[in-house]
Amino acid sequence: MGQIELIATSTFGLESLVKRELLKLGYTDLKVENGKVTFKGEEKDIAKTNIWLRTADRVFLKMGEFKALTFDELFEKTKALPWEEWIDEDGEFTVNGKSVDSKLFSISDCQAIVKKAVVEKLKTKYKTEWFKETGAKFTILVSILKDVVTLSIDTSGEALHMRGYRKMHVNAPVKETIAAAMIQLSYWSPERILIDPFCGSGTIPIEAAMIGKNIAPGIQRSFAAEDWQKIKEEYWKEEKIFARKSIIQERELKIFGYDIDKEAVKIARENTYEMGVDDCITYETKDALQLSSKKKYGVIISNPPYGERMGEKEKVEDLYRKMGEVFSFLDTWSLYFLTSNEEFEKIYGRRADRRRKLFNGKIKVNYYQFYGPRPKKRN
Repeated sequence: MGQIELIATSTFGLESLVKRELLKLGYTDLKVENGKVTFKGEEKDIAKTNIWLRTADRVFLKMGEFKALTFDELFEKTKALPWEEWIDEDGEFTVNGKSVDSKLFSISDCQAIVKKAVVEKLKTKYKTEWFKETGAKFTILVSILKDVVTLSIDTSGEALHMRGYRKMHVNAPVKETIAAAMIQLSYWSPERILIDPFCGSGTIPIEAAMIGKNIAPGIQRSFAAEDWQKIKEEYWKEEKIFARKSIIQERELKIFGYDIDKEAVKIARENTYEMGVDDCITYETKDALQLSSKKKYGVIISNPPYGERMGEKEKVEDLYRKMGEVFSFLDTWSLYFLTSNEEFEKIYGRRADRRRKLFNGKIKVNYYQFYGPRPKKRN
């Protein structure tokens, strides 16, 4: 079985976390670029990475990379790639594209040319002039950056943040991949108490419970490549069986989600039950400004309101100001907040120990990290 090249894409700012996850999964030959990490593996690794990656957006199969300055070059070099090794005779495929700083800037033309080139290659393989396209789905991505074309096939289908547990959500939810990243970038560990005082639909508490119990994020969903004839069905079965056996059922977690909105708390409970982690998360309808705890060395990770809508900014900034006052009494705790407000530190009344730029969907946000002291070591 020969090696293949795979690309794990991510939100800008999370590339290092995707790299860390891939290293933990056992991959070593990694190339990190803006918005993606390229690595080598085997066909079974398509199943493994789709099921286990928490902060990646999608996993692509890299078909080839070349320089192209004309449409003729694009056509011939695309046609030369081994599409017939992956796309079934009845495969249904579409082409998406993007182009940055390149002579071939017309995305629609590039997509059409790549589609034509792939069809011509498949005609040669399958000895036919017409394809039914009633089988498995293949989405080809043509990405052109500074005249260098990268062609790949999406193995994930729906983006990896679609874990399958969030049947309902509130307005302005945090993406599951971002929530997982917030937790991985924090000082939280399964031994420490975790509170999300603006829990919304429960994404942060649920992702924390999944990390704490080592539940693979893709364990409950399906992927585009599961329908590909090229990839053995047993790869998916084996990886999902391994994922189920890897869950640490006996680990006790102390995770709490609060929200002032009763409906949000109801939705959070339903999503938590859907994921099967309702035994380790406690939800309450509670105002974040009423938060207090006698526990030490706890962690707050939250996605408070941004105040993006007209007339909400002053109200939200008043909330941030009061948060700074209320949470100042949690002097041994570590606090983490995601918000689009560039003046958050000033309003909150404390300078963050670290600030990281991220994107929650299309919204540019900052992840403000306030570190508390390390817990005292037990004898």
